[in-house]
Amino acid sequence: METVVVNNENKKPHVVCIPVPAQSHIKCMLKLARLLHHKGLNITFVNTLSNHMRLLKSDGTHDLYGAPSFQFKTVPDGLSSTSDADNIPSQTWPQLSSYLATNFFDSFLDLVSELEAPVTCIISDGFMNFAKTYDVAEKLKVPIILYWTLSACGFMGYYQAKVLVEKGLVPLKDESYLTNGYTDMVMDWIPGMEGVRLRDLPRHILATKPDDHALNFLVETAQLADKVLHNVIHTFDELESTLVKELKSIFPHIYTVGPLQLLMNQVMIKETNNSSFNGYSLWNEEPECIQWLQSKEPNSVVYVNFGSLAVMSLEDLIEFGWGLVDSNHYFLWIIRTDLVDGGSLALPPELEEGIKRRGFIASWCSQEEVLNHPSIGGFLTHGGWGSVIESLSAGVPMLCWPVSHDQRINCIQMSKKWEVGMEIGKNVNRHEVEKLVRELMDGIKGNRLRLGAMEWKTKAEIATAPNGSSFLNVEELVHEITMLSRN
Repeated sequence: METVVVNNENKKPHVVCIPVPAQSHIKCMLKLARLLHHKGLNITFVNTLSNHMRLLKSDGTHDLYGAPSFQFKTVPDGLSSTSDADNIPSQTWPQLSSYLATNFFDSFLDLVSELEAPVTCIISDGFMNFAKTYDVAEKLKVPIILYWTLSACGFMGYYQAKVLVEKGLVPLKDESYLTNGYTDMVMDWIPGMEGVRLRDLPRHILATKPDDHALNFLVETAQLADKVLHNVIHTFDELESTLVKELKSIFPHIYTVGPLQLLMNQVMIKETNNSSFNGYSLWNEEPECIQWLQSKEPNSVVYVNFGSLAVMSLEDLIEFGWGLVDSNHYFLWIIRTDLVDGGSLALPPELEEGIKRRGFIASWCSQEEVLNHPSIGGFLTHGGWGSVIESLSAGVPMLCWPVSHDQRINCIQMSKKWEVGMEIGKNVNRHEVEKLVRELMDGIKGNRLRLGAMEWKTKAEIATAPNGSSFLNVEELVHEITMLSRN
């Protein structure tokens, strides 16, 4: 097993954190782990071997390297056991999840047997139930807390898998129900999510077969949330007050702890006299992005990033490109090497010329550092929750192009309830992109959205300040973990 640091104090609660092995989930879990460590808890952070090697290569652990009572451990992921970070084989999510579903239980028990201090609590990503983390906790006879790196509306959206099956509304009778208006059904029984339709839920819920693996996984995930006593959600009360109240009536203990970065900023200022956005990426963050932004006027640049997992066709990429170029605004565009389905990134020469005039292309960046740069005036995003809450924390309005998972629900709430963004149609059209970018950056509505985003930024800062709702929830969570560890 790979270990960075082993220096636990046996008298303190020893929390083992297990993220879903994907960039956004690891980043969010690392922030929570870092925060709990700052509050005095011993932390063991469990990554897959290849992701840990990627973190080391990108210097994603530098803020924690050598930190007392914080250690990294790894479990196998079915890839080569190489320690060469430059030659990590690629792996698809189905391959990874299949391997962990079969092997994580035994690998984790082996890992625990090697730890110097006994485990007193497990914090597992809520979606790691495929790897049997609840069964591990049962086996070890230690309490488990589920952490949902989602908004409250995203969490409630996934929870509907169980509710809809119980109501007999899914699985759908056949595929015709996807197009005959059935999915336009408004689910008006969910307080705080008024107007949300069946088709706005995560796509895998709309299965057409009773034995659908993805639907059954989501039902089991919702049932697991019912089973545990403690659920943590990465949102803040003021943002989703009605929905958080509803969740607290369903689950015995709900802790809203976001935005974590604002809480982390306080930690970094105390420890280093400097806030920092670094230390959480699986990939190298290109500093040239910030250097390029330095030469731009305030609120003059559109930041474009569709996250760590979303893919699109080359045709859609080209349409986005022309829309950005024709908007006549500067833009910083993150294009991962695997962003395009099929791998081809060949752009028309005339589009490349247009991008050179107004844009800057990079493969990855420190997103929160970019969003907090004064030159950023808007964010074109896929609507993943990490991106949305980071944009809200920075007071940046958004254009949202939801791709999958909870992104559709996030987009609806962002545009209709919180009034901080607009949605781009599913079928990408350069003229719509151009029009909406212009409206976001220069229009009357864009100005209104920017003011709204700044208001939410202020509310997020209040929630994470001493005696704010999220600040107090973290304190309560630490107290609860301490009490659980004494039982």
